[in-house]
Formats: sequence, C-alpha cells, structure tokens
Amino acid sequence: MMRSLACISVMVFLCSINNAVHGQLSSTFYSTSCPTALSLVNAAVKQAVASEKRMGASLLRLHFHDCFVQGCDGSILLDDNSTFTGEKTGGANANSVRGFNVIDTIKTKVEAACSGVVSCADIVAIAARDSVVALGGQSWAVLLGRRDSTTASLSSANANLPSAASSLSTLMKSFQKQGLSTKDLIALSGAHTIGQARCITFRARVYNDTNINAAFAKSVKAKCPSTGGDNTLSPLDVLTPATFDNKYYSNLKSQKGLFHSDQELFNGGSTDSQVTTYSTSQATFFTDFAAAMVNMGNISPLTGTNGEIRTNCRKVN
Repeated sequence: MMRSLACISVMVFLCSINNAVHGQLSSTFYSTSCPTALSLVNAAVKQAVASEKRMGASLLRLHFHDCFVQGCDGSILLDDNSTFTGEKTGGANANSVRGFNVIDTIKTKVEAACSGVVSCADIVAIAARDSVVALGGQSWAVLLGRRDSTTASLSSANANLPSAASSLSTLMKSFQKQGLSTKDLIALSGAHTIGQARCITFRARVYNDTNINAAFAKSVKAKCPSTGGDNTLSPLDVLTPATFDNKYYSNLKSQKGLFHSDQELFNGGSTDSQVTTYSTSQATFFTDFAAAMVNMGNISPLTGTNGEIRTNCRKVN
C-alpha cells in the first residue's frame, strides 16, 4: 500500500513538472480559454522587434521593472489618475522605460480574440520571453495566470528598482528582497547584452571609475560629454548590441561594463566566478537566465479572484 502511494506521489510530481506549474501559475493557463493568446503575442513582438531591434530590450526591461514593484501585476502600465501617481515617472523609469505602445497593440489583438481573459501582466511576461527569442536567445515556458493590479506605486518604484550606480551589495540586497538569489542577479543582469542606455546613467562611470578599459571609456566619452547630451544613447553590449548572447560577460571581464552596477559583478568579488562561467559557456548562461526569468516572473503574482483582467492596460476597469 505504501509503495503504491509512493508511486502515485512520484507520478503527480512528474506531471507537475511536465505541465510547468508553479503555485497557481501554469504554462498552459490559456490553452482552453484563449488558445491563440501566445501566438498573437509572438507575432506582434516579432513585428515590433523587426521594426526596431531596441524594442526587444525595452520589452524585456518592462517585465523586470514591473515585477520589482508590487510583484508581476502590470502596475507599471498604469497611467497616473486621481487616486494614485503611477510608476512611469519613477527614478529608474522616467524618460527610460518604453514599449507601452507595443503592449497596447498586443492587448487590442488579444481582446479581439478572447475578451476579458488574458491579463496585461501576462502579456508583459510573454512579450519579454518572445523578445529574447527574437534577438537570438533561448526560449522557456512562461508560467501564466497572473491578474492585473488596480493600483500602482511611485514610492515603491523609487525604493525597489536598483540604479545603474548601485554597488554589488546594494544589488544583492535588492534582489534578495524580491526572493531572488545572487545567482539570479548575475543571470538576469545578462539582459544587458541587448539594448541601449542614456548618457546620464553612465556618465559618472566613464569619467570617474578606475576599473574601466581606457579605450572603451574614450570611445564612450566621444558620445557622452561630461556635461550635456544626457539622452545620447550607447549600447550596453559594445560587441553584439542587438544579439542576445553571452558577450555581456566577456565585456565585464575586459572592464567594458557600461554601468557601474554592471562592472560590480566582475570586480574582484564573490560574483567573479559566475561571470567567468557565463563568459565561456553561453549554454550555461541561457539555461540559468531562463530559470531566473521564471523565478522573477513568480514574484507576488495576483491570482484567483485578486486583482482584475484589465480591458485597457493603461487604466483600471
């Protein structure tokens, strides 16, 4: 009898793995209620990234900046209203976070197919994965079933999103606060293998830091003067700026991290070895990045009857 129960327990465990279930989230959440949801998101992301490579990085970042404030609940998409000031003007978001129009486009298409079923929070999570794939990265099963928040928090955005000037200890504490490990931190930082940043976010790094490649600093300074030109863009990955690969870590080993916070990951500390591993094994980075994205996507989701399914991602119903 005990052996039979043990076998049943193992079978249930294996089924859970195969269906990619984590808590109340599941990779097959919309398979019946909106079977075309994932393909609609994928098609729209492919089109957006084909039109502008940078958009892939922007959509990926949108998911990160959503999850670190109130959990992965789509709160970053909400515009200010008479009840609250949203997160879009937060220190790490203002004049920086983008991709809202792409999410709007996707939402419109998904609503036309399955009205009131797919949350904005889930659309952001799927779009992040599809953006990575569109730029050459590895796919993963996105766990779904999140619902949308009915509020947003500017103060939480200011408090919880690490800046480009963060120290390693600050980064580790920020991720730990969200239930993420240092391994997750280093893997997720690899998202900086794509995208661009504004001069104002890395000026102090290229003019003041000493742990920076001199030739790299000189090339960046040519586009980022010591005063003015705050919005001038530079690629986060100088080697392959529009390809999702492991070159970000090679840059760190050469002291070519664009942000102070990037180079902190390889600066004679406890995280150097993991950076080295990723710089030599793209497969290991891809596997760990996918796992870390699933972990991040599970930060305090609203499920069941909590929250709502917004009709318009920019405002509550």
